[in-house]
Amino acid sequence: MTDDRRSVKTYVPAHQKSEWQRHADELGMSQSEFVRTMVQAGRRGFSLGDEANRSQDRSAGDDPGGQGLERRIESVLAAETLPWEALFEEISGDLEDRIEDALESLQDRNRVRYNGREGGYTLIDG
Repeated sequence: MTDDRRSVKTYVPAHQKSEWQRHADELGMSQSEFVRTMVQAGRRGFSLGDEANRSQDRSAGDDPGGQGLERRIESVLAAETLPWEALFEEISGDLEDRIEDALESLQDRNRVRYNGREGGYTLIDG
């Protein structure tokens, strides 16, 4: 990756900019860093949902509180100090691999197929 950076401008309603700034502040990020990270997350197909869904996700399932993610972050940071973007890339790459593996498994079992006409994956009735 090169440090050759370029500016990107966009215009959003004032209330949206305020919301983004508030969320960036909560995460300890600059607004630029926040927007960059959210765009990358969106391009990977993450669904952030609303605040209630996020708090449910953190406390549900086999990993209440998200300790698995915390352990993953600790293991990545044990090797080196990383800025937010690099840490995000490292962690999200793992998710991409897991999604790909799950899709392959579902396709092997004829539960999901890629539909080129519709431009994405579709569930097979059954």
